[in-house]
Amino acid sequence: MYNIEKLKHTDTGNFLLIAGPCVIEDEESPFEIARELAGVADKYELPFIFKASYKKANRSRLDSFTGIGDKKGLKVLQKIGKQLDIPVITDFHSAGEARLAAKHVDILQVPAFLCRQTEILVAAANTGKTVNIKKGQFLSPEAMTFAVNKVKDSGNPNIMVTERGTTFGYQDLVVDFRGIPVMQQNNVPVIMDITHSLQRPNQTSGVTGGQPGMIETIGKAAIASGADGIFIETHPNPSQAKSDGANMLQLEKLEELIVKLKRIRHAL
Repeated sequence: MYNIEKLKHTDTGNFLLIAGPCVIEDEESPFEIARELAGVADKYELPFIFKASYKKANRSRLDSFTGIGDKKGLKVLQKIGKQLDIPVITDFHSAGEARLAAKHVDILQVPAFLCRQTEILVAAANTGKTVNIKKGQFLSPEAMTFAVNKVKDSGNPNIMVTERGTTFGYQDLVVDFRGIPVMQQNNVPVIMDITHSLQRPNQTSGVTGGQPGMIETIGKAAIASGADGIFIETHPNPSQAKSDGANMLQLEKLEELIVKLKRIRHAL
């Protein structure tokens, strides 16, 4: 069980870092990314969770990349966790997948579009794993109380909530930073997803756009607003990433961002 108690409104200056590529693209590159991220986290004394999806079930186009195979992707995640001795998180997409994913990772993530699905939340709770619930783009921060309570009332108090922006028209998202303290009232750590919050969905090409130049701005505002951690999708070459490259942070820019965010956290 991943211990999240230390993350609740911590005053240490060490926010949680959840980071990794959008999806497992092959069997080798995720290890390279994970090693780099773990090194940065260790250098700046940040608790770290490696994130990658073993498959992408929510794609706009039928020909979009979805993964290297469920079992193969999950085994890569499990191997990364064991070899590098780091906790690993992945999202899942149905109640039936929860138990399978839980055998390979430390934390289960409920995708934003599925955060109201009772069966999925209960299935995640019943695995006994820590559960990260991403706030739906269509929900108010106050409404996430009900998602949190579905997991708690199923007997699992080990919960995080992640803000990832709110739908603003058809092709944009906005972040209401009031949502961070509102969701912290549920006595759970609140994480700010500073890459997905910058997505530009529903593009005519069928490929989601983004504003990666604003990642630092969203990250600074999140830490200043009291977020318990940040969630970043990152890749050595975002333009070549097979999913969500348009809103990813280039891996080599991560350390500089972490330094700036640490300064803000310590100033608080």
